[in-house]
Amino acid sequence: MRRVHLLLALALAAAVILVVTRQTWLRGLGDFLVVSEPLEQADVIHVISGPDNRTGYAIELYQAGYAYQLFFTGGWCSDYQEDHAIHARRLALLQGVPLEAIATNSVSVLTTYQEAEQLKAWIAASPRPVESVLVVSEPFHMRRARWVYRAVLGRDVRVIMAPLPFSQSLYRRDWWTDAASRQMVGAEYLKLGFYYFRYWAPIPALRNWLARFDRMS
Repeated sequence: MRRVHLLLALALAAAVILVVTRQTWLRGLGDFLVVSEPLEQADVIHVISGPDNRTGYAIELYQAGYAYQLFFTGGWCSDYQEDHAIHARRLALLQGVPLEAIATNSVSVLTTYQEAEQLKAWIAASPRPVESVLVVSEPFHMRRARWVYRAVLGRDVRVIMAPLPFSQSLYRRDWWTDAASRQMVGAEYLKLGFYYFRYWAPIPALRNWLARFDRMS
């Protein structure tokens, strides 16, 4: 009986600690996903296709002199009624970015991994050497994105992660207080596990089977 009482007391104490420190460990869970590196000049800024706030931040970085080229990816988007890449190029042109400084690839992509593969193909075909890239996306996307881009591009291209500031993001750093942010953080943890088994697990049959879920990642 004493042992049961001790276990109950320990469980209650643990629950109290979790509640009292809730904001600290919840923020830690979110911050783990955010990879932010010192901004430095690169050869190209690559925007992972998505909402216009990503494109807007990439344009800011270009106009601040962080790269000589913007690279947009993404196929048809029903929200914009045009390809993601073409939509982003149009926004950049409206902001005064010269056409020759914009590269696009409108091939439909379903995953971050495929976006990285499109960037790799563009780098290989570029007449100008590309040795570094700034990657722009949402803050909570960045740990997985860095993992993927470094794996795909290899050691010959320096990958610098440039997440949107939370002030420009669709998501909040205190993610547990906002439904969209909660969904984003939960999805990113699931996708980190999915990506390992989909692309790097030493079981080809499992990787092939998981390919059917690419559209979800």
